[in-house]
Amino acid sequence: MLVRRAALIEAVRKTTDGLTDTKLARVDDETWLDVWRWESGEALDAVTAVAPTWPEAQAAFALVQDATVERLDLVDER
Repeated sequence: MLVRRAALIEAVRKTTDGLTDTKLARVDDETWLDVWRWESGEALDAVTAVAPTWPEAQAAFALVQDATVERLDLVDER
């Protein structure tokens, strides 16, 4: 899973410089939280419009069950 995730992150970064940070956390053996920080909503929109066709995205998401996506605006960071 980590290899496929890394390949997807690399593919995204080759396409845009809008991905500024990623963090992966394990909740339990079957639940993970993968947070991707974007420079802007527009940068995210540009990648999500084309990424589903990429082999790297297809390989990474083939491992995912019950995926959800949440967009948020960061209010405070210390």
